[in-house]
Amino acid sequence: MFKKMIAVVSALIITFMTVSFVPPEKVKAEANSVVAQNGQLRVSGNQLVNQAGEAIQLKGMSSHGLQWFGQYVNYDSIKWMRDNWGITVFRPAMYTQDGGYINDPSQKNKVKEAVQAAIDLGIYVIIDWHVLGEKDPNIYKEQAKGFFAEMANLYKDYPNVIYEIANEPNGYATWNGHIKPYAEEMIPVIRSIDTNGIIIVGTGTWSQDVHDAANNPIAQSNIMYTTHFYAGTHGSWLRDRIDYARSKGVAVFITEWGTSDASGDVVLSLPNLKYGRIL
Repeated sequence: MFKKMIAVVSALIITFMTVSFVPPEKVKAEANSVVAQNGQLRVSGNQLVNQAGEAIQLKGMSSHGLQWFGQYVNYDSIKWMRDNWGITVFRPAMYTQDGGYINDPSQKNKVKEAVQAAIDLGIYVIIDWHVLGEKDPNIYKEQAKGFFAEMANLYKDYPNVIYEIANEPNGYATWNGHIKPYAEEMIPVIRSIDTNGIIIVGTGTWSQDVHDAANNPIAQSNIMYTTHFYAGTHGSWLRDRIDYARSKGVAVFITEWGTSDASGDVVLSLPNLKYGRIL
């Protein structure tokens, strides 16, 4: 139900959210960029803050699956969104199944292209391990370890990079039984290489169960917890869960949001058309 299949890009806004090392040539090339100004991000309480300890909000775009629409993920398109839409973060969605990384490991090359574009353009980038069809992130845990070890080794010196280790666990996968144990194995893989990077952990029921994570958080620093919010499906009950999680002192990162329903469809109500969908 929660697979977003129709949009090439979906809106992404990150709320609630020092430079340890920024390559000099990048600072020179993008002196006024969001990364040059804010540097290495970290979590302080329930906030994402910049190198000066000031709360920061990132706004940007998530791609659709790279295996289907990878041609739209490149330097020119990301630069256009930065210059015309003012994005400060980009998220290349690398599916695990459905023709993604598990079927075709070369999909990681498109992730690398997006990360390099973000570095060159001075914006942040989320490396997304797009768990969906397999439900439980532990199914491909060993492959995820290899992937994130490679990414962390490549980008550990860049403050641009944020790691999202499980997009949308769902079905039988619960926080206490499946997702947290997975994260507690995955996080040390990244931390042994990149000690500063923000790590985002998905939550149960297509990243709607952030309250469960708040009740049993991971004992690590610089961790945030995912919620996905689609206005056509979700409402005050999910906003209340976010408020609850933050009241418990954890940081929440909205790595997907949209004005459609959660499937990607748009439902209209017109005088002579009770329900209509724009595809």
